Amino acid sequence: MKTKATITSLASLRDRLREFSQERDWDQYHTPKNLSMALIGEAAELVEHFQWVEGSQSHLLEEKTRHSVEEELADILIYLVRISDKLDVDLYQAVERKLEINERKYPAEKVRGSAKKYTEYVD
Repeated sequence: MKTKATITSLASLRDRLREFSQERDWDQYHTPKNLSMALIGEAAELVEHFQWVEGSQSHLLEEKTRHSVEEELADILIYLVRISDKLDVDLYQAVERKLEINERKYPAEKVRGSAKKYTEYVD
């Protein structure tokens, strides 16, 4: 087994995941539809860890639970990066654009301290 390069960016993660998938001939299954469904499944597994926990206590995780949460977060990121790779989406650029949109939708002077959706306070 060859030594794998350290993952230091989304691009290196994308490349490592491509290689992983190709080595196993899984690309045939990694369609945006299938990856999206897998992503939702992993997100649901993450939610299960917090389902019956008080919100104010949700950051206090036992070591075993914390380890499981870390694995679910990793799975979510893996599927997200695979989907973006398959659709040729630059996640950094997409996030930059979305943050600009959110800055317009949620101006700090109007929403500070509020959890309301932007449609609830639009002029």
